[in-house]
Amino acid sequence: MDIIKEVCVDNIRDAINAVKLGADRIEFCSKLDEDGLTPRIEDLISIKKIVKCPIRVMVRPHSRSFVYSEQDLKEMKKTINLCNQHNFDGVVFGCLDENMELDIKKIKYLTDLSKPLKVIIHKAIDLTSSTLNSLKQLIEIKQINGVLSSGGADNAEHGLDNLKKMIAISPPEFEVISAGKITNENLDYLHEKIQGKFYHGKKIVGKL
Repeated sequence: MDIIKEVCVDNIRDAINAVKLGADRIEFCSKLDEDGLTPRIEDLISIKKIVKCPIRVMVRPHSRSFVYSEQDLKEMKKTINLCNQHNFDGVVFGCLDENMELDIKKIKYLTDLSKPLKVIIHKAIDLTSSTLNSLKQLIEIKQINGVLSSGGADNAEHGLDNLKKMIAISPPEFEVISAGKITNENLDYLHEKIQGKFYHGKKIVGKL
């Protein structure tokens, strides 16, 4: 099965275990109980020294919403600069406007700051009125490398038809990372249905 398994963790011990269990990539955040926030600076510096697989960093200053103020953007910029300094594989963020649609202006601003890091837009896309239309907007921004999505549903299984459509309309090098309650127990079944290349979850390589 030629796929990339990305494990989301909120501490370094879990990251080390995930790699031992076969993770191809880590998404590193803090506070997974709040769906993942920006990690602490010292944890970012430590994990880069300890964990040798590609690491993508969650850039999300709070869990209140995905509508960000100027102050929030300043904090996000700080994190992105640090990730650039330490040569992480990529950053993961998403911005919505007051109508729960993608805030393309803010996304472009953060994307420009992020280069040459890979840029992944996270599950904020699932809250928009149409994941497919939102995806089309993101594909037009050439520096964006992918999206993390449950296909607009509460988990990957419920969103699999949409995930298949998202993969179908994406350019070959664009990553549609299927996420949402994907574990080592249902991965084979979901992969058979979705036929994607990228899968993401906390227990995707088993219990850490």
